[in-house]
Amino acid sequence: MPVIRKRLREVLSDDSLKARAARGSALTFLSFGGAQFLRLVSNLILTRLLFPEAFGMMALVQVIILGLEMFSVTGVKTSIIQNRRGDDPVFLNTAWTVQIGRGVFLWCLTIALAVPAASLYEQPMLAMLLPVAGFAAVLNGLQSTNVSTANRQLMLGRLTFIELFSQAVSIVVMVIAAVVTKSVWALIFGSLVTEGLRTLLSHLMLPGIRNRPGWDKSAFWEIFHFGKYIFIGSIAGFLINAGDRAILGKFVTLAELGIYNIGYFLATAPTNMAQQLSAKVLLPVYSRTADAQGADSRRKQRLARGMLTGAMLAASLLLAFIGDWLVRLLYEPAYHLAGSLMVLLALAYMPTILILAYQQKLLAQGNSRDMTVFTVIQAVIQTVLLLVGIQAFGLMGAIIAPPLAVLLVYPLVAWLTHRKGSWDPLLDLGLFLFCLLGAALALWIKDTAITEVLRGAVDSQAPALPG
Repeated sequence: MPVIRKRLREVLSDDSLKARAARGSALTFLSFGGAQFLRLVSNLILTRLLFPEAFGMMALVQVIILGLEMFSVTGVKTSIIQNRRGDDPVFLNTAWTVQIGRGVFLWCLTIALAVPAASLYEQPMLAMLLPVAGFAAVLNGLQSTNVSTANRQLMLGRLTFIELFSQAVSIVVMVIAAVVTKSVWALIFGSLVTEGLRTLLSHLMLPGIRNRPGWDKSAFWEIFHFGKYIFIGSIAGFLINAGDRAILGKFVTLAELGIYNIGYFLATAPTNMAQQLSAKVLLPVYSRTADAQGADSRRKQRLARGMLTGAMLAASLLLAFIGDWLVRLLYEPAYHLAGSLMVLLALAYMPTILILAYQQKLLAQGNSRDMTVFTVIQAVIQTVLLLVGIQAFGLMGAIIAPPLAVLLVYPLVAWLTHRKGSWDPLLDLGLFLFCLLGAALALWIKDTAITEVLRGAVDSQAPALPG
């Protein structure tokens, strides 16, 4: 036991990049896993208090606000992590000022677009919900830059606490509000509480500078030049990550959209985990070793990517095998279609996991332009497939589009990364075969999933959404 305790102290006190990366990975797993667990708990409680239409309405609100956020990304947080001046107070206060301005602009834009959005989706209630929900952008803009600094230095312990504590408190707020209002307002209030607590705790708990409004012309232009490609890529990222729900909202009922959103939340947990690990661990590591060359460096990077990607692909397959059983165990009958959706969506997003590490590699090299190129092309292809597929096949069209888009854009990814010596065709082939064989087995076992999604299982006589 003394030997074990000594070794544990050595690991925890080791400040090397390797040790911080290992701790960062563990804390990212803890943060994401805890957050997903809390979301699941709140989901299970709220689905017993609210109708499926409430979750469909909230999905529309979230998609619209996310779209506005992605259409106004300045790349501030990524700039702090990537830039050599990321610890300079002048640079950080300039970044904070830009961040606040963006948050206020986003809120004003949300208010201005509330009525047109309500008309587009033929949901009058959106005109009232969006201005309130959009205030979260102001709260997010006030968040301390120490969040990005902690990410840059792979000091993720307090960030994990802030995330989990904020979500836990918001669950209590949502449940109380759901009991009182029996409406989608409960979900809106919960999202505002989460964002407000994150911002407050970022200033109270994280080490670093105390942000003050400031302006430095050179710092602004560094953020702008790095962020201009991030801005374009973020628009494409919105279409890739939320385009399905944005388009579905126009062609399916609120109940179907709400059930789809639950299936999507459960099925894409490994994809979101891979994104978190890539952004919070791989990007800082790649940034600090951007000049490293040689066979040993490439071998280590290949091993890290193989382990991360392989683990997330295995998790997706597991969810595909147990999806329908899990949903039937946990959810009320009105939500059981989410089980079949979970099976198919878990398989559909496996190709996305394959290419995530390439994006962070390009960003770490300061090559946001190339990352933007293939992200934009992927977004265009996927959006076209979604528009055609959803109108022809409904929910099934939304499932098929993402993996097809990744397969079609992969040759471009390979070409762009090959130019920088980052392409790994043998590893990609092995992971792809694993995906293909696993998906075939899952569809053979869950042979009714496709039929159930095509047929649908939403009661057209479901109660109307309460106001």
